[in-house]
Amino acid sequence: MDLDFSDNFIINDQFSIKNVETEYKGKLTKEDGMRMLEEERVKLRELQEKLYADGSKSLLIVIQAMDAAGKDSLIEHVFSGVNPQGCEVTSFKTPSTKEYSHDFLWRQYLAVPAKGKIGIFNRSHYESVLVCKVHPEYNLNEKVWKNVGEFDAKFWENRYESIRNFEKHLAENGTAIVKLFLNVSKKEQKKRLIERIDEQEKNWKFSLGDLPERALWDKYMACYEEAINETSRKHAPWFVIPADDKWFTRVAVIQIIIDSLNRMDLKYPVLSDKDRAALQAAKHQLLGE
Repeated sequence: MDLDFSDNFIINDQFSIKNVETEYKGKLTKEDGMRMLEEERVKLRELQEKLYADGSKSLLIVIQAMDAAGKDSLIEHVFSGVNPQGCEVTSFKTPSTKEYSHDFLWRQYLAVPAKGKIGIFNRSHYESVLVCKVHPEYNLNEKVWKNVGEFDAKFWENRYESIRNFEKHLAENGTAIVKLFLNVSKKEQKKRLIERIDEQEKNWKFSLGDLPERALWDKYMACYEEAINETSRKHAPWFVIPADDKWFTRVAVIQIIIDSLNRMDLKYPVLSDKDRAALQAAKHQLLGE
């Protein structure tokens, strides 16, 4: 079974978060989806090897979502079969003092994947137009030369422009970009947070800080909507994925990633006649031992 989810979730026109689904309502069953995921992992491993061998391009995957949307488990289930030498996950927590002493994109640039590799951002530079917009006082840690009351529309537009320029620069230099917003409902988030409290093995996942942030849900949704509209471009598209059904989120995401790798037109290196002759000479030498 081969389904292409890319066109279903890509943001091309004006995006309204209230008009997109958080649940999967198609005909694919969970059992079929889990089988598909196993099959797609094999394809992803093959394409990752080809990306590594080609060595001229890279893939950056940006994952953003509210707490308990399934970012960590998505990474675990989708990328469990890839070669860790060619794939690196960077989880962006609260910036350190050193990171705050630089511009807001500095730490992301350090984590951009090298050519031939896949880089995964678990949270990203978008925190600077999401959590920092909901909590503008956080920007003062960055020493951004403004008072809280001065974080006006122009300030945020400059940030969007910086992000667009950053991503355009990466794309023009061989990095394909896929940005994923895992669209979980407030109802499903509540269910998952309660599970983290009730199930002892999940207690470590729960933070008391999750509740004050949950109370700001509508503000976060408005920020996501604006950020996605401001920064979804052909060279760096946003995909809004229903995230209430984790199994479906994983199937949709892995196919989006495979589609992105296929569009790169990756090729294994072709040896010159001289190099092929050298290989045959080496083989002859080995056989003669």
